[in-house]
Amino acid sequence: MNTTPTIVLVHGAFGDSTMWNGVVARLQERGYTTVAAANPLRGLESDAQYVATVSKAVDGPVVLVGHSYAGAVITRAAREASNVDALVYVAAFQPDEGESALENAARFPGAKMGPDTTAVIEHDGEPELRILPEHFRDVIAGDLPEATTSVLAVTQRPVRQQALTAELSGEPAWRTLPSWALIATQDNAIPAQAQEFMAERAGSHIVRLEASHAVSISQPDAVADLIVEAARTTC
Repeated sequence: MNTTPTIVLVHGAFGDSTMWNGVVARLQERGYTTVAAANPLRGLESDAQYVATVSKAVDGPVVLVGHSYAGAVITRAAREASNVDALVYVAAFQPDEGESALENAARFPGAKMGPDTTAVIEHDGEPELRILPEHFRDVIAGDLPEATTSVLAVTQRPVRQQALTAELSGEPAWRTLPSWALIATQDNAIPAQAQEFMAERAGSHIVRLEASHAVSISQPDAVADLIVEAARTTC
């Protein structure tokens, strides 16, 4: 069995695995095998089961990393994958049992994601959310160039509303696994206060960066550094 941890990266809502490109390159330069899982964004339980399947397929230990909504996903998925040794939350939700992503986003003021900045479409009878392109930069990626955010705005992947409103079932994995949290202090999607509250409650090792919600794109070096710290400390 491989004893060097594999890094499994999980993207959140309104994005895809390419948001990790800069982080992947830096992790690979440091010798880490990396997997960027394609989060289905269909529902918390089903998304978590998919990520657990990806993690269990790894030969050896895993550091499981989640951005945004994927923080809730890895909190649930790690309970199903016994080879996960550490959790890293990047501008992410860290829900407790019975809490949803949207509930935690609204816990403190400052979130700009809401009816005025999102569009709702129906697919298979289920409402899905996307950020209106004209609001994408302000809500998600204020520290990226407009040329970059204009592309991200039209290539974003919608998320089923039920994924964001679903309550976490069972004990959160951060109660039994060591965790790290990167708090983006200029985040307009998940207020920094909410990130602080969740990270402190979980006992996570905290790093704060002056960054938007899209911190993995704007500051990939810092994100990679935190992941490597988690990998070296636990494995």
